[in-house]
Amino acid sequence: MPVEVAYAYLSDPRNRPQWQSSLRSVTVPVDEEPHLGQRWQETTSVGVRPQMEIIEMDPPLVWAERGSWRGVSATLTLGFARTPRGCRVEIRGDVGGRGVYVVPAAVAGRLAGLAVAADVRKAGRILAERDS
Repeated sequence: MPVEVAYAYLSDPRNRPQWQSSLRSVTVPVDEEPHLGQRWQETTSVGVRPQMEIIEMDPPLVWAERGSWRGVSATLTLGFARTPRGCRVEIRGDVGGRGVYVVPAAVAGRLAGLAVAADVRKAGRILAERDS
């Protein structure tokens, strides 16, 4: 699939519940297009409700978000590269915590890489099904 298609899908918070396994919903205006500084709230399957913000947009190459909830903060950066078969998405992330959240944030950070990679693969399958 073209890198522009993958970027448009993954960078739009409204699509997140379709492909992010831990997510129940997002609260963002339906007609609001993704933009630098856009903010929204997510509700996860375990009830965590982080505040999110797009902190970098360079279509179709880079998209990044920052999220925070209580004493935990996280960043996620997706890099998009053209390949002979479509595109590749490179994932970089960081999770940190303050006070009593230091240890839970460290554990979450270790698990997050596997979860995000699986979620991005799921997004790829969704887009491939739409394309066929």
